[in-house]
Amino acid sequence: MSDAFDMSGLRSWIGRTRVVEDDISLAAVRRIAGMLDQDPDSYRRGSALPAHWFGMFFADVARQSAIGPDGHARKGEFLPPIPLPRRMGAGRRARLHGVLHVGDDAAKVIEVAGIEPKQARTGLIVVLTMRQTINARGKVIAVDEFDAIYREAVPPGSQSKATTPIPAPADEAWSDPVPLDPVLVFRYSAVTWNGHRIHYDADYAREVEGYPGVVQNGGLTMQLMLEAAMKRAPGPLLGFTARLRRPLFVGQTARFCGRAPEGGRMACWVAAPDGSLAAEMELEFAA
Repeated sequence: MSDAFDMSGLRSWIGRTRVVEDDISLAAVRRIAGMLDQDPDSYRRGSALPAHWFGMFFADVARQSAIGPDGHARKGEFLPPIPLPRRMGAGRRARLHGVLHVGDDAAKVIEVAGIEPKQARTGLIVVLTMRQTINARGKVIAVDEFDAIYREAVPPGSQSKATTPIPAPADEAWSDPVPLDPVLVFRYSAVTWNGHRIHYDADYAREVEGYPGVVQNGGLTMQLMLEAAMKRAPGPLLGFTARLRRPLFVGQTARFCGRAPEGGRMACWVAAPDGSLAAEMELEFAA
């Protein structure tokens, strides 16, 4: 499996780091708040941000000439040159040590933490793990590991293969129906500077990547899971793990569900319109 391409060359990327700096500006914070249906004017200079907002800053800003056919920066620019064309978010593991404030000069140290080829039911995949350490005011704010899956191309006219569906849990203590609105997806992509074409270009999503329509942004799904869970939080958030199971599509209404907190932990998940499990998350809170 690893002989399908040069893994030795790819593994040479493991351990490489780069730094993305950002000023946590009031304008950016207010755009995020509005996108999440909060009052933008509730934030002022110096305001502490929700701990789980750290992932919506520090965008990679590639030159337009460096953009690949899928809307991401070409591989080999910011990301390892994995020779599989299709990229999807898969999961995250985050530990939170503090919060960002409006006006902070902050930085994210990005490290290539792992590159692992696997044979999945849907074909050859490569899992890329990026470790991201957020620093501000002389201390670590968060450490976040993000997994992305690279997949083989879809033959022309074929549909993208998906994992076998499993039913979402039926023992929720709370449930929020959330329309996956195209404007919300656009605004999240704008806030995070995400140009991946599957999230806005229906023709590309169908004809090139084999999806039935525009794909919901997995980062947004995880963010909305956090927002829903934090409405029921028993204390400050210490960390979370998340896994994306199956794609959702723009225009659908998904159910964001969860159990009551117990022992400083809470499980939550997203049920697709057909009742299958689309995503899941476990959160840990301080007592």
